[in-house]
Amino acid sequence: MGKPDKKLKRILWIVGITGAVYGVFRYLLPLVVPFLLAWGLAFLLRPSASWLAGRCRMRFCIKGKSVVLAVPVGIIGVAELLTVVFFVCLLIYYGQKRLCMEAELLLNQIPIWMESLDGWLTGMCHSLEECLCLNPDCLVVLMREMLRGLMDKLKYAAMPYLMANSLSIFQWGLKMSVVSVIFLVSVGLALQELEEWKHRCLASSYRREFLMIGHRLAMIANAYLKTQGMIMLLTTAICIAGFWVIKNPYYIILGVGIGILDALPVFGTGTVLVPWAFFCFFRRSWGRGLVLLALYLICYALREIMEAKLMGNQVGLSSLETLVSMYVGLELFGISGLLLGPVGLLLVEDLVKLWAGQEQEE
Repeated sequence: MGKPDKKLKRILWIVGITGAVYGVFRYLLPLVVPFLLAWGLAFLLRPSASWLAGRCRMRFCIKGKSVVLAVPVGIIGVAELLTVVFFVCLLIYYGQKRLCMEAELLLNQIPIWMESLDGWLTGMCHSLEECLCLNPDCLVVLMREMLRGLMDKLKYAAMPYLMANSLSIFQWGLKMSVVSVIFLVSVGLALQELEEWKHRCLASSYRREFLMIGHRLAMIANAYLKTQGMIMLLTTAICIAGFWVIKNPYYIILGVGIGILDALPVFGTGTVLVPWAFFCFFRRSWGRGLVLLALYLICYALREIMEAKLMGNQVGLSSLETLVSMYVGLELFGISGLLLGPVGLLLVEDLVKLWAGQEQEE
């Protein structure tokens, strides 16, 4: 049996590497995500933490001998991270004055909206009673009994659910606390051992693979954060402008909220804007409903186009390749596949070029 030709070898390389990347993403990646994030933060904190560590050295003279006391760079990095988190929380706390004012107005408006909804439903029932020649208020009573029964069912269904899942919620909170502590410790240890691991990678026989994968992951993470941040800012600005056009008094809080919601997995601008638009149509507020639908379409098109375009331009994929890889990743890994798809495609391409090229050189 003869040796396989170059094309068949390349196909085998592609299939094998694709299977290996899929296996790593499916089974190994969920176990090491906190540590990968810790390594990424360690790289970001390394310059400032090293500079502060150099300035925090203290020299003492004990019995004629010079002793140097230095604060470990890992402790300084963790302190920096906690300080940044503290100031971000402080900024959010003091910057929410306008948001709290709009939230208070929104809460005061809810009873008025409920009364308006009750009046609208009552009017619809009266219209149906006249059209069907029914007794006055019979549909109104029926509708109120149905709503009361629905609320009772929701209440009785929610209590067993809360009781059954309270232990799971407690366990989840405890797990997140433990993971947060492990994450902070991992950031400190990664900062402390960064140089040692760097020398290990350079001395390893797989140094080319390590350098290539690290470079790719850093490039993709940078592109993803820039893309999502830009999309979230533009979505927030567009929503604030649209709500200001329809003279909504809560345009800032709603715009910020929808911008954040759009950046979260599963949710999107349609979660709020589409039901709101149809509710406006039912109330015959055609102009407001059309503006809300237009906002949804603009934000949806903005995300679909910019996500594929910006990600593709920064990581070296065409818009179509990025879109296809994101869809395949979504089908294979769920929401996280929107990022894992392009990452996997780039890793497969790079590893095939690297290993197939090495085999040809040999």
